[in-house]
Amino acid sequence: MTAGPFPRCRSIHAGWALSALFSIAAPALAADTPAKPVTFSKDVAPIFQAKCQECHQPNSIAPMSLISFQDARPWARSIKERVATRQMPPWHIDKSVGVQKFKNDMSLTDEQVDTIVRWVDAGAPQGDPKDLPAPKPLVTDNEWQAVRDGFGKPDLIVKSSEYTMPAEHQDVWYRPMSEIALSEPRWVKLVEIRPTNLKSRKIIHHSIAYLVLNNDPEAVNTGTANGPDRFGGDDLVNRRPQLMEWAIGKGYDLFRPGTGKLLVPGEKISWDQHIHAVGEEVTGGSEIGIWFYKKGEEPKKRSYLIGFTGIDRAKMLDIPPNSMAMTEGFTVLKENALIENFQPHFHLRGKSMQVEAILPDGSKQVISYVGNFNFNWMTNYIYDDDAAPLLPKGTVIHVTAWYDNTKANKNNPDSDQWVGYGDRTVDEMAHAWMNVVYFNDADYKELVAERKAKMVKTTNDAEKQQ
Repeated sequence: MTAGPFPRCRSIHAGWALSALFSIAAPALAADTPAKPVTFSKDVAPIFQAKCQECHQPNSIAPMSLISFQDARPWARSIKERVATRQMPPWHIDKSVGVQKFKNDMSLTDEQVDTIVRWVDAGAPQGDPKDLPAPKPLVTDNEWQAVRDGFGKPDLIVKSSEYTMPAEHQDVWYRPMSEIALSEPRWVKLVEIRPTNLKSRKIIHHSIAYLVLNNDPEAVNTGTANGPDRFGGDDLVNRRPQLMEWAIGKGYDLFRPGTGKLLVPGEKISWDQHIHAVGEEVTGGSEIGIWFYKKGEEPKKRSYLIGFTGIDRAKMLDIPPNSMAMTEGFTVLKENALIENFQPHFHLRGKSMQVEAILPDGSKQVISYVGNFNFNWMTNYIYDDDAAPLLPKGTVIHVTAWYDNTKANKNNPDSDQWVGYGDRTVDEMAHAWMNVVYFNDADYKELVAERKAKMVKTTNDAEKQQ
């Protein structure tokens, strides 16, 4: 909205008068409300417990524990720097564009960041230990995250065979096959992949569980198209049925109500595990926990895991030494679709990724943007049910990817190297993992109408409260 003409000088003088008034009043106000002292026990420990300790505890994946004051105090300055720059917790979604409502938001609020910064600036005092919150149980084994979150034990666990990785070795792609012990078809509501032991979390970068089907053609994704590659081939990766993809830092996939994946007797899991050496010999593999819908509560819609490409498949990828680069990919939605989540995937030179929807009428909307990708955290951003993008068929999913092959990139092993597309960690790739559900025209129109009705109700309720 644009303001109309107004007396410029009068406004300026009025502003000066107000400034003078506030400058006079400010000292008295500050004297009346002294800054509240911040201590570890009363103010910081509850934040660490809620947002940090799941990883920052003994024998977990973080480099140090943040359970006690004695654990945290030596790291105070580093904690302030990581928190103030929002490197930690690993929630790197841009808060100024795209969808902002998530089921698994682990980010700190502005108030929590301010509390931690003020604690460090005050000398990181301990405070009264009596103010500490009751301790949370520590993770003492390789337990399922979904179990910790209250979903109970998995109904079925399928394990891969294990691989022994030498202390020094080239990257390995371990691709064994596993039987799925089923006597009848079952619908899946939740899946979680984890390394088979705590130590193997060091060597397994990612693990994908593909389904080897048994007469279930509807499990094959046919709802997207992104054109032939430079050899004239089809997008075989996204045609291949994927039960789940896991990478460092990812939790489980909980499918939305009324959606899931179907498993049929006789099917198998074909694993694709990327394993790398870490300076010590480690043996490990992957396993997937599967939680079923109860019989009689089977969903009506399938969820498809799709890697929306950020690379033109006709050109591929070529990043010169000591340079920044950008690629983009386009994928057409051939069906009406709901997008459940966003998980950007790069290797060491990946810097930023944006997912944009180009609608059939030519309008555009940014779905999500990560501007500070961290290879060590493949964070999965799960949209709230009412915020998940709902898009008509004919929409183009436009993924733009940026790369940093310079010395400024702390993850870059060698900025003097040319970097091309490939599976190795020192190669590069770019795609956005997203779970997608398709809808026919009638169901899509009904969902759009429900969304609009909820928005109107929310607006009306907000106006009544004012």
